[in-house]
Amino acid sequence: MAAELPLAGVRVLDLTSVVVGPAATLRLADFGAEIIKIEPPEGDLMRTLGGPSHSGSLSGKFLHFNRDKQFVCLNLRVSAGLAALRRILRGCDVLVTNVRPEALARMGFDATTCRNEQPELIHCTITGFGSDGPYRGKPAYDTVVQAASGLAGLSIERDGSPAFAPFLAADHLIGEITAGAIAAALYGRSRTGHGATIEVPMLETMAAFVLKEHLGAATFEPPLGPPGDKRVLDPHARPVRTKDGWIAISANTDVQARAFLQAIGRNDLLDDPRFCSVPARVAHSGEWFALRSESLATQTTDHWLAVFARLDVPAMACNTLHTLADDPHLRAVALVEHIQHPSEGEVRAIRPTVILDNERPRRGAPAREIGTDTRQILARAGFAETEIADLLEAGAARAPKRGALSK
Repeated sequence: MAAELPLAGVRVLDLTSVVVGPAATLRLADFGAEIIKIEPPEGDLMRTLGGPSHSGSLSGKFLHFNRDKQFVCLNLRVSAGLAALRRILRGCDVLVTNVRPEALARMGFDATTCRNEQPELIHCTITGFGSDGPYRGKPAYDTVVQAASGLAGLSIERDGSPAFAPFLAADHLIGEITAGAIAAALYGRSRTGHGATIEVPMLETMAAFVLKEHLGAATFEPPLGPPGDKRVLDPHARPVRTKDGWIAISANTDVQARAFLQAIGRNDLLDDPRFCSVPARVAHSGEWFALRSESLATQTTDHWLAVFARLDVPAMACNTLHTLADDPHLRAVALVEHIQHPSEGEVRAIRPTVILDNERPRRGAPAREIGTDTRQILARAGFAETEIADLLEAGAARAPKRGALSK
C-alpha cells in the first residue's frame, strides 16, 4: 500500500489458539500489526483439527486464520519457557490470550502481574464466561457458547429443535470484537500513555447479540408481548426454491413489497390489508413468507434475478460451499487467490476484505510450520545464541528442522 497501515509498528504477543483468538490477531495483522504467535510443542490444535494437509500440521483452516504471523514454539510447562515468554513480552505492545484466567495467573501472565511490570501494555483476555459471574473459569468452545447464549436455541422457535450455526459464529464475532477493543485501547494509549486491561467474555457478548435482535416486545415493562422477531423466526424465513436452485429475496419497504407482488403477477394483493404496510406484513409475516415461497418455483433463478433487478428488489442467488469461491463477483475482486506455499504446494489464499484509502491491505506471508521464527524472535528479545541453543536443547523451545519449509 502507498500509505502505512494504521497499526504498523504495533507488536502483538499472540497467546491464543483454535479460532476465536487467531481471528482477532488476524484482523490486527490485516491493519499492519506484527503478530508473534506462541505455540506449545504440539502446536495449535487447529493445525490438525482443521482437516488434512500435505505436511500434517497446516490444515486449510489453520492457514486461513494464521497468515501474516510469526511462529514461536515455547514449552510453557517449564520455567525456562515462561522466562523466555516474559522477555519476548517486554518488547510487545499488546498481549492477547484465550488461556483460562486461572491458568494464566499460575503462569504469571495475568493482567495485574503483566501491567505492574509494563504499565503501558494492552492486556486482553478472551474468556468463555465473564470473570465476575458463577460460570467463571468454565471451559468453552464455540458450540458451547452458541448453546448457552441462546443462539442455537433460536432454531427451536423455527424448526422445533436447537441447531448450531454451521460455522463458528461465536468465534468469528468475538474475534472481530476483540480486535476492535484492542484497536480502541491502542488509540486511548496514544492519547494518555496508559495501557489497558480488556476482557471479552464470549457468553455475555453473544447473549447481547441475541437479545438485541429478539428481546423486542419483551423489552418493555410490562412486556408488550413475548420475545422473538417473528419475521426472523418464521419457518419460511429462508432461501426460496426456484425451478433450478435457490434465491434469497428481501422485500421490506412498501415500494419493494409492491414491486415484488407485481413481479409474481399478484396485482390482486396490492391493496390487501395484510400486505399493504410494514406493520401489516410484520403482523402477517407467516402468510407473507409463505406467499413468497409459493411463487418462485415456476421460473429459474436467473429469470427471477433479472425481474427483481429491473424492479430494484434486493435478491441474490444462494451460493453453496461448492459455488461460493467461484462466484463471479468474488472472482472479479480476487477474494480467493492461488499461491504457492513452501510446504503445502498450491493453495487457495483468502485476502483481507477491508479497503483502506482505495487499496486493499496486502495478504502477507502464509502460515508456516511450528517454531519457524523461534530463533529470530528469541534473538531479538536479547537471547544470545548459546542461550537459544540451551533452550532448544532443554525442550523449552522448538525450531523447525532444517528443510522443513520445503515440500
